[in-house]
Amino acid sequence: MKRTTVVEIIALLFCVLFLYTGVAKLIDYDVAVEQIALTPLLEPIASMISIGLPILEIITAALLFIPETRKKALYASLFLMISFTGYIIYILNYNAELPCTCGGILQQMTWPQHLVFNSAFILFSITGILLSRNRKIMDQKTSLAHS
Repeated sequence: MKRTTVVEIIALLFCVLFLYTGVAKLIDYDVAVEQIALTPLLEPIASMISIGLPILEIITAALLFIPETRKKALYASLFLMISFTGYIIYILNYNAELPCTCGGILQQMTWPQHLVFNSAFILFSITGILLSRNRKIMDQKTSLAHS
């Protein structure tokens, strides 16, 4: 499979994930605010996170569609997934009974399942970034060889 195809598949997976969760959080905005506010760490900024996070997810998904911004969007995806994973680790150590604030059907997963899911997506983003980087290096080498 070509590198570009793998990167496009990874970008598509993130697009689906971020559009789905972002829209789900906006549709259930009041529920998202209540659930986020249950976490003492986030309670003071729950309303800000409840609007800002889904918007950031949707913007990242849009940037993943554009080939010129895809690599930066993959870095943003990595940052988001690491942040979400850090939050999950905090929840597992604080109170694993708190509800998930991710939106949609993903709320049905347990916190340990979320940890595995997020870890897989962290690996996807790293793979996409590395394949994008390697492609650029290969393009430069090819360009130099033809000069």
